[in-house]
Amino acid sequence: MDIAHRFDLITAPPTEEILTEVDVKTALETGIPLKHYIGFEISGLMHLGTGLVTMSKLVDLQKAGVKCSVFLADYHSWINKKLGDDLDLIRKTAAQYYIDGFKKSIEICGGDADKVDFVLGSKLYEKLGNDYWSTVIEVAKNTNLARIKRSITIAGRAEGESVSFALMLYPIMQVADIFAQGINLAHAGADQRKAHVIAREVAPHLTVMPLKYKHKGHEHIYKPIALHNSLILGLQQPPIWPIPDGQVKEVITSMKMSKSKPNTCVFLTDSEDNIKAKLMGAFCPQKETDYNPVLNWCKHIVFKLNKELEIKRPTKYGGNIHFNSYEDLERVYSKGELHPADLKPAVAQEIIDILKPVRDYFDKPKHHEMLHELEMLTIKK
Repeated sequence: MDIAHRFDLITAPPTEEILTEVDVKTALETGIPLKHYIGFEISGLMHLGTGLVTMSKLVDLQKAGVKCSVFLADYHSWINKKLGDDLDLIRKTAAQYYIDGFKKSIEICGGDADKVDFVLGSKLYEKLGNDYWSTVIEVAKNTNLARIKRSITIAGRAEGESVSFALMLYPIMQVADIFAQGINLAHAGADQRKAHVIAREVAPHLTVMPLKYKHKGHEHIYKPIALHNSLILGLQQPPIWPIPDGQVKEVITSMKMSKSKPNTCVFLTDSEDNIKAKLMGAFCPQKETDYNPVLNWCKHIVFKLNKELEIKRPTKYGGNIHFNSYEDLERVYSKGELHPADLKPAVAQEIIDILKPVRDYFDKPKHHEMLHELEMLTIKK
């Protein structure tokens, strides 16, 4: 595969930002092997954003010849008091569910799950021992408390919120995880940007586990490339509508899909009836394309995976209509030539069909028992 094609795969949607594209081109042109990771807290049920959007990007990277891995952040989940602050539950129940969920998602997105490494944080720390914790200290020595306080938003906390001191370790460890695994392509949702910027800034100052590569006989210190994919929207109406000028970015960021708002997101294992009910109740203003969760899902999921959308409607309303690109759908919708009542059921059916392999997998007795246990723990905790 030529360099241009590999670059196009790496930068294709849902990629929203890369720090930096120049670094990507340098790596490709000099033959530096790219080693990727994306990390997740492992608590609660996986939704479309976690499973399909992030894994569709992982599959793009896999096709571009990047070695990919998924980091299961059990310590981070514990620090953030997930699943009742019980580290054993996080490891025993959530970790296997997440591995299975990610593998099925990778398959749905057209990738090879067997070639993806799954790394449990605590196992990595145990293996590396003093080198890992020395790197944590080096990261901490090369940033400051004010910066870390501003970065706790990566843990889903508001800037300035009163938190335990343990949460101050969260961004420091997240940065250290990159160097501990020798990662030169760190991948996350756009909400994790602050941690990646710190990683790039401290990279030249680390001595225990620096990122190094050789080119033309010389050894170089490498800053990790940071790739951020788009966050898909939850199905709810914004708290302010219409969104005032100057507040669009903040409001939309606050409306990202979240498992803490179960009625506004679709989980990978939702039933067909649940998916239909959630989509039919979605915020979907007529002619609105800038903030429209249903169109957002079309862009980042339906057309990313299926490349087309068939909408069935009565002849008196124009008959069936077929779209081969998101751009065509957006154009027709913006003109009012497609009604939300016709768009919603079509998208619901697409999501149902896409997620069928996950539902079938977790319907099997041994897998269903694991899922049911996690569902109960999520409710209780």
